[in-house]
Amino acid sequence: MYAIEITPEHPVAQLASFAEQAESNALDAVYVSHHYNNRDQFMALTAMAERTDEVLLGPGIANPYETHPVTLASRVATLEELSDGRAVFGIGPGDKSTLSNLGFGHDDALRRVLDTFTTARKLWNGERVDHDGTFEAVDAGLNYEVGDIPVYVGAQGPHMTRMAAKHADGALYNGAHPKDLAWAREQVEEMADERPKEYGEFDLAAYASVSIAEDEAEAREAARPPVAFVAAGSPPPVLDRHGIDHEAADDIGQAISAGEFSAAFEGVTEAMLDAFCIAGTPETVAERTAALEEHADSVVFASPLGPDVETAIDLLGAVLDRRSR
Repeated sequence: MYAIEITPEHPVAQLASFAEQAESNALDAVYVSHHYNNRDQFMALTAMAERTDEVLLGPGIANPYETHPVTLASRVATLEELSDGRAVFGIGPGDKSTLSNLGFGHDDALRRVLDTFTTARKLWNGERVDHDGTFEAVDAGLNYEVGDIPVYVGAQGPHMTRMAAKHADGALYNGAHPKDLAWAREQVEEMADERPKEYGEFDLAAYASVSIAEDEAEAREAARPPVAFVAAGSPPPVLDRHGIDHEAADDIGQAISAGEFSAAFEGVTEAMLDAFCIAGTPETVAERTAALEEHADSVVFASPLGPDVETAIDLLGAVLDRRSR
């Protein structure tokens, strides 16, 4: 799978146009990210479904805090129906920096994510659900039929990655550097014997921030906002893997939570850019994508895509075409 992630910071009609453009560039899937301060991801996905025919569509990712997990399962199932079977359920704990604005923490993140998608699978299979754990549900069910929907877990730390490898169809692993994907592959392989046979092959997707442009300096500058979010949300072992100062990453996270985005973006260092984003010319992006594929099964090119999203989608399509997809 070669896919893109689109941040809903543009009008919905423009987002749908980006998805149409991605399909014309032979990309396989389009994911829409979620932060409460951007446009609604499911409204964007609805518009995308109406403008495309073949590309897979899904949240990248949805979190199980702001929306009740049963309602979230129904939204994904509705997208499956609307898109004629093209939905993918990207589920993860969400962005810590913005969720804190709404009073949510991450203390029960792994269990809540697992409970959410296992419950969704039961609902999609026509079962009624009782659940008393990280959320409550009493005799909950869907009043319409749903097909099989792939589940991809947004992961970065060891526990979420291993849980995904055991229980989900794939992982949207938050990493743009071969070191991170090599480490993630080790976690997946360690869980191979515990994965039920009926789940089939596991898809480790590098969910890699990318910024592509003909001008490398412009590409790197455009990468600062998403890298700030990645750095702020990275667990200590990931920061240590790249020699990133914990205090600098924490300062960025505090700035994001306070809405001081300019300060957060200015706090991004060159080392953070190299660790958490593929930023540069088409040649640079092609080389670094190939390096990721030594460890990953799929690649999702994530925000910002580039200084200009429309141009970036065409450049990514050309890169993949030159690599003889």
